[in-house]
Amino acid sequence: MTTPPLMMLTGGSRGIGLAIAKAAQARGWHVSLGLRDAGQLPEGIDPARADAFAYDATDRTAEARWAEAVMARHGRIDAIVANAGIFTATPVVEASEAEVDALLEINLRAPRRLAMAAWPALKASGRGRVIILGSLSGKRVASPGSALYSVSKFAAVGLAHALRHEGWEHGIRATAICPGLVATEMGETASRGTRAAEEMTQPAEIAHLTLEAIGLSNTASVAELHINCRTDGIF
Repeated sequence: MTTPPLMMLTGGSRGIGLAIAKAAQARGWHVSLGLRDAGQLPEGIDPARADAFAYDATDRTAEARWAEAVMARHGRIDAIVANAGIFTATPVVEASEAEVDALLEINLRAPRRLAMAAWPALKASGRGRVIILGSLSGKRVASPGSALYSVSKFAAVGLAHALRHEGWEHGIRATAICPGLVATEMGETASRGTRAAEEMTQPAEIAHLTLEAIGLSNTASVAELHINCRTDGIF
């Protein structure tokens, strides 16, 4: 009996991450969710095709322990989706070093550690997939209030490109998913009341595009996907 492909996903308790988990299950994936509270799976997730791992993106040993547990239980990792992230509106020149460190720890370093932990299994897959949830804020700085967040997301997009190059010969393909405003709690905070939730890109749309990118063959690599709900500069 062939085991289903396995996805490791951070930030899957709500919003974009939960939408991706549901879309993955609908396409036959088993999803291992890295959750702060691993005691209960999010509503709408099929427990027969999911498991949860207590995951804290600031714990620098968490990714290695999680990947080890997944391999011990399932024997494979076919995709990772680094979705967990935080937002701050603190101006670049006013942020404390601790705030900058926290932003980079969760938005950049944790995804790198997740990729590193899963790398041997992704290579063994022959078509391993890496999804980094970047942002259009990782392509341009749209406002002073998003500037420091943009710094972290520019780095996250760069990480996706670096992983794409490093994994290419092993069949690993990496994509940076770069949405604008999405109808999530973070999106509503970032919009500052300028756009209603129904006028923003919906999490299910991001999930659909993410699964489409994952499902492409090794000869149809997509380095970045830009998604927006408004006309915004060159994007």
